[in-house]
Amino acid sequence: MVRPSALRREAVLLLGAAALAAIALLPAPVLAHADTSHGGGFVSGFLHPISGLDHVVAMVAVGLWGAVLGPPALWVLPVAFPLVMAFGGLLGMLGMPIPGVEIGIAVSGLVMRLMVLFELRPPLWLAALIVASFAVFHGHAHGAELPAGSNALLFSLAFVIATGLLHLAGILLGETRRWPGGRSFVRGAGGAIAIAGLFFLERALA
Repeated sequence: MVRPSALRREAVLLLGAAALAAIALLPAPVLAHADTSHGGGFVSGFLHPISGLDHVVAMVAVGLWGAVLGPPALWVLPVAFPLVMAFGGLLGMLGMPIPGVEIGIAVSGLVMRLMVLFELRPPLWLAALIVASFAVFHGHAHGAELPAGSNALLFSLAFVIATGLLHLAGILLGETRRWPGGRSFVRGAGGAIAIAGLFFLERALA
């Protein structure tokens, strides 16, 4: 008779393998930002964070890590990230350069996923500082790619809202830790997308 714990471990491995396969099969354009300039300020801003897989997995990882840490980090991290990201977006819109933006984005996702994988629990202030420092890179990338003729205020508001929804998705995934086998699932997901982070970093350094 197969033990339930063994079945759960097999399920986690299968999910992790499926995630890696899906990432490997993604076409190259999915890993880049889509051209959403035709949609106007709000539409472009909302679609921008979800048009690049590197941004998506990093945003989800913030929510996942918050769920792993639990309250108050559960809400502090997803609030701190968009606020600081908006500041980074302003720098990008103003044309103020920040060196290594793409590398910073790739490293941010990798670090956050490793935090989830190993369930690291730094003090709240340090966790918030880590998240906020990476948020500057993500925000700068969004702001610097503001489509010509778009409303900067609506664009910024929209990409902050989209980012918050991605954080929420990560929190909901992280809440599966409350279920039997959920902790293994979350750690397995963190490990699988950490490999994707290495891929993004390799592309940024190329």
